[in-house]
Amino acid sequence: MREFNIVLAGVGGQGILLAAEVLGTAAIKEGLNVQVSEIHGMAQRGGAVVSHVRIGEKAMSATILEGHANVLLGFEPIETLRNLKFASEKTTVIMNEERITPPELTAKQIKYPSMEEIMEKIHCFTKKVIVLDAARLAKKAGNILTENVVLIGALAAAEKLPLKNSSIIEALRELVPAKHLNVNVKAFKFGYETVKKGQD
Repeated sequence: MREFNIVLAGVGGQGILLAAEVLGTAAIKEGLNVQVSEIHGMAQRGGAVVSHVRIGEKAMSATILEGHANVLLGFEPIETLRNLKFASEKTTVIMNEERITPPELTAKQIKYPSMEEIMEKIHCFTKKVIVLDAARLAKKAGNILTENVVLIGALAAAEKLPLKNSSIIEALRELVPAKHLNVNVKAFKFGYETVKKGQD
């Protein structure tokens, strides 16, 4: 496989770096070349966090060029919009619909855009968009903090991710404390099944 590029974008506290690490570890388990980079905005909780995961023999540098993402995995709608520069008409956008209002919007008293406005902007880049309520699915799995793993499940179901589900579960087993493993595996399955059902 030549290259598969994933941009993960959201805010601090959403588990983006763990999600990137899970994907990177799963790729290593399959003997694939992988590069994972972290690009922090403000490091505090609520600040923007972006991570790039590049898989395949052509993935030599850690960062993805604008317009070259196969998938934009948006953990938060505004952060998804901010990273649309990585998208093209070939990109699949998978977005969590949970809104976390950025501090600068509050400070400037700017209204959070409606979901219609957000979707309109995404559709200027690509028509391949999947929106899911990761918070609801994470709560159903047993822990709101597993939203990141719900989104990995959605990613596994949605796009031709060059990783087996079993490798992702193995990576979770390695990176998540044992007492939280079952909840995370459930979260992965809920994200996966939700998207698969939507495709039927």
